[in-house]
Amino acid sequence: MFVLIPLISAFIGWFTNWIAIKMLFHPREPKKIFGITFQGIFPKRQKQFAMKLGKLVSKELLSFSDLEQKISDPANVEKLMPVLEVHIETFLKEKLPVQIPMLGMLIGEKTISQVKGVFIKELEELFPVLMKQYMITLESELDLEKIVIEKVGNFSSDKLEDILNQIMSTEFRFVEIIGAVLGFIIGLVQVLITIATM
Repeated sequence: MFVLIPLISAFIGWFTNWIAIKMLFHPREPKKIFGITFQGIFPKRQKQFAMKLGKLVSKELLSFSDLEQKISDPANVEKLMPVLEVHIETFLKEKLPVQIPMLGMLIGEKTISQVKGVFIKELEELFPVLMKQYMITLESELDLEKIVIEKVGNFSSDKLEDILNQIMSTEFRFVEIIGAVLGFIIGLVQVLITIATM
């Protein structure tokens, strides 16, 4: 008889925590039971969650000024130069003679090398300016906060539950186990108190 009390308490502890975790996501739609409306926390607060996340992403995690600094950083621009150099050389050697045959006949290897050098130098100066201007245009046209709010706000409840379960499945399982352990300890204490008072 006494052995059953800690086991039943452990089951109750596990079950109540399992129910609490389920109630984060269920019921998906509001349900009235005995005049009280029940709805899962995440489905009920999905719009507010989306708004907070949108603000967080646009202000803290991914700002246009950070992107602009990264894109226009001279070290990053330098990484692009070999690609541009190959493209310019291909243009001068292959495409230009096809487009303007007379000019193509007059340009030799030395001239191509000089023109390529001038283009590369000009692009090194132009690229950061161009990227800054592009980021200003992009910022005015692209509202990151609004995009995140719409995307998260339009997630299906199933998808939201799936995402959070993927991220927090270990923590959810831990909460269930803690419930069982605490329930078992409480049951054990009840048994000891009962035996002590007999």
